Amino acid sequence: MFSGIIEATEVILKSRPLDQAHELTIRRPSIFDDISLGDSIAVNGVCLTVESFDAQTLTFTLGFETLKVLGTGLDFWLCYPVNLERSLTIGSRIHGHSVTGHVETLLPVLKSEALGENWILRVGLPPIFQELCWIKGSVTLNGVSLTINSLEDQQLEVCLIPETQKRTNLCHYKEGEKVSFEPDSFAKAISHILTQKLQNGGACLIPPKN
Repeated sequence: MFSGIIEATEVILKSRPLDQAHELTIRRPSIFDDISLGDSIAVNGVCLTVESFDAQTLTFTLGFETLKVLGTGLDFWLCYPVNLERSLTIGSRIHGHSVTGHVETLLPVLKSEALGENWILRVGLPPIFQELCWIKGSVTLNGVSLTINSLEDQQLEVCLIPETQKRTNLCHYKEGEKVSFEPDSFAKAISHILTQKLQNGGACLIPPKN
């Protein structure tokens, strides 16, 4: 579990295709001083497992399902530093929102430009995900917890304050490139429950106690 508050951005040092998988070695941030094998780290919003590490590097393997979701989006990871966040610990403050690291898809960047001290980022939003997003609701793009400013014409727009611009890689992304997308996990769960209920003819999914 993550909060969507990026701790560091670092470059990918090595990218190696495997059989139905892909290995990435990323430069280890100096503040990541408590790493263990098997730890979960969100890389551009994707929850990955630490398979090996040393003082300078972290190595992960992206499996078949992850590669299926990312597709050609992995190419952009190699162009820019990646956003990194360690998993939450019990008792941590959640400054963003509840983020699982289970990315649904990649969204195309439609607009990326400065507006005064702000940075406006607009992405395309397929109809299948529109019911999971609402104005002032939370969304995760490249692992960053953001507030939705507007929703219209299958487009979602967020505003990046200076601190977000400084701490994340989102301002690097240009029109036509793609960022990872995770909707609000609670909205996704509620949508799934309601869909299942409708498919069951409106019957209660949880049987009443005797």
